[in-house]
Amino acid sequence: MSQPVLVLQQNTKREHGRKSQLNNISAGKSVADLVRSTLGPKSMLKMILDPMGGTQITNDGNAILREIDVVHPAAKHMIELARAQDEECGDGTTSVIILGGEMLAVSQPFLEVLQVHPIKIVSGYMKALDDAVNYMNSISLTVDLTTDTEVAKVVDCCLGTKFAGRYGDLATKLAVNAVRKVIRTDAISGNVEIDVKRYAKIEKIPGGHIDESRVLDGVMFNKDITHQKMRRLIKNPRVLLLDCPLEYKKAESMLNVEIVDDKDWEKLMEMEEKWIQDVCESIIRFKPDVVCTEKGISDLAQHYFVKAGISAIRRLRKTDNNRIARATGATIVHRPEEIQESDIGTNAGLFQVQKIGDEYFTFIVECKEPKACSILLRGASKDTLNEMERNLVDAMNVARNIFHNPKVVYGGGSVEMAVSQMLLEKSKTLAGVSQKTYEAIARALEVIPRTLVQNCGGAAIKLLTELRSKHTDKANVSWGIDGIEGVLADMKDIDVMEPLSVKAQTMKTAIEAACVLIRIDDIVSGVAVDADGPSAGVCLLLLYLVSFFHLNKLFIKGESELWQHIV
Repeated sequence: MSQPVLVLQQNTKREHGRKSQLNNISAGKSVADLVRSTLGPKSMLKMILDPMGGTQITNDGNAILREIDVVHPAAKHMIELARAQDEECGDGTTSVIILGGEMLAVSQPFLEVLQVHPIKIVSGYMKALDDAVNYMNSISLTVDLTTDTEVAKVVDCCLGTKFAGRYGDLATKLAVNAVRKVIRTDAISGNVEIDVKRYAKIEKIPGGHIDESRVLDGVMFNKDITHQKMRRLIKNPRVLLLDCPLEYKKAESMLNVEIVDDKDWEKLMEMEEKWIQDVCESIIRFKPDVVCTEKGISDLAQHYFVKAGISAIRRLRKTDNNRIARATGATIVHRPEEIQESDIGTNAGLFQVQKIGDEYFTFIVECKEPKACSILLRGASKDTLNEMERNLVDAMNVARNIFHNPKVVYGGGSVEMAVSQMLLEKSKTLAGVSQKTYEAIARALEVIPRTLVQNCGGAAIKLLTELRSKHTDKANVSWGIDGIEGVLADMKDIDVMEPLSVKAQTMKTAIEAACVLIRIDDIVSGVAVDADGPSAGVCLLLLYLVSFFHLNKLFIKGESELWQHIV
């Protein structure tokens, strides 16, 4: 009998077959259990300690999971689901993890007991997903975007499960107003652009009360004027934006200038001053009131600006400069000699520099139809402000989704129970593995209403049984769980609605992720490092240092000895 051929190294770890699939399922369920208690309006909070010793208190699924360091590859894949859901929709990060873990849990009997091939399970899951998404489209409602009332209801439901929900309508109004300000329609193509990440910035200032938070009709940033004699209050300012320095250019590399006479030094200084004077004159010619640049401004340039009555701000962030350009109608200029009248922004109504706390903030507000805005957040502590910021970002993303796709479904677990009931009825028309997979997904979808009941202290078995009986009648698709009282309720009456895009994306992400993990039948890890010995990188570094010092000693002894040593 021939010797076995060793392809992998002996210390390589490998899991294959049913063992790898069951381990993946266990890892996915463990990640889901981490965030299960953070779903719903009566959810619990998690305190996370980062490696630097800081603390973070939140119930946002993505914020929790991104701070957790996991080892298992399947657990890392599950955490990526929350990040992808947050980038795509901004909401539903906890739901997608819980639903994904439950999808894996219901697939375990197929692999362990029934010994079904993973491809057949995946095929049934994908068919059920298509039917579920089509059914959600059929029961969805369309929101009237002309008024803020219905949009605010959807955003309020998003915030109701978060820390910002205790402040009532304030956070909802902030989110809806900010999104409405940044909506921009292309005049040629008619496409609607809503870039809240770039053009709706949240400025957090500790102190004051949360009720002092507001959305500005313009932008603000943490900068002060460069000279104390410059004006701090200007009405109807003419704003010029630059991304070039207003100081003499320094050489990119080392530069030596040989000066023979004292007059040569004076001439060199005069040339620098003349260059700065020419640049300032080319700016002053257009009579701007405010000049903002991303680079530095020399003392001489500040002197000319003070004489001309111009307020200057230097070293501005690129993102802030872009938002000012969008709000004031200005164009960012790259060279001062290329400035045109059309580059001056005239849409702002007020330029003001205020001191809030210990720092100075510049406000460019009262803009006409600003397509960029700043949200001023006040609060008692940094933890409160950080959590409010996370909640507001989620709320703005939900509002953005509504403006892109104005379709909603009822929340409180009602849409999951409606889809579950539909899949159960559809499974009666099927046979074999497809019937079992439809039933499995129908059971898995019940995890959302069940978790809502458990987190608010209700009787889960009793309420779920009553909810199933309600959904046998298709007229009761809006019935779900009141997450505050822990009872059955009609979501129409309590105005609990969620965007269709968020629910559809949650279901797609959860089921597709479960399908990917089920299909993995082999996990091969790299070479394990011996815990007792140094790593390969450390060994190479030590070898390099020893060689370096040894060669230095040989060079000191002389070239002849070095040559003899090499030979």
